[in-house]
Parts: sequence; C-alpha cells; structure tokens
Amino acid sequence: MRKSFDGLCGIVTNELGRVAHSGEVFIFVNRKKNQIKLLHWEAGGFVLYHKRLEEGTFAMVNNNDLRISWSDLVLMIEGIDIIKSSQKKRFSL
Repeated sequence: MRKSFDGLCGIVTNELGRVAHSGEVFIFVNRKKNQIKLLHWEAGGFVLYHKRLEEGTFAMVNNNDLRISWSDLVLMIEGIDIIKSSQKKRFSL
C-alpha cells in the first residue's frame, strides 16, 4: 500500500493491461484486507481514495472477471457483506 498515483497507474497499465485514463475505478486491497485504495481519473487528473479500517476487514467479491458494480463497491466500503446481498430485478432497455 506504499504506491501512489504513478505506481498504481503503472500496475494498471503493465499488469492489468488497461488504460488508467479510461474513467474506470481501479481497486487495490492489501493482504490483510483492512486497507483499500481506489484510483479514478476525473477531468483534469487522478483521484486517489484511501481507507484504512481500524477494526475488521473488507468483504471481497467472488467475481471471476474482477468487475463489480458501483453499488457493490459502495456496500463493500461501508462494510456490508456483498455476497449475501442480491440485486432485485429492474427494467433496462
């Protein structure tokens, strides 16, 4: 969890093969699962969010493609177990 903007952008580009400037939110969690960093590109520059839990761990998503929805990300950061929650059916075009 020592890396900042440039180091995390390097991981996104070199190891994930993604474009850091794409507007996606990239999630980095430490081994203990008590710290999380979110790297996001907004107009004009990068934003880096860092949260460290004093107690407990982040509940991780069991997802093979490593993509989660924005609502699942918010729930994970707030400490709500995503695995037990379910998305209700909604209309979509």
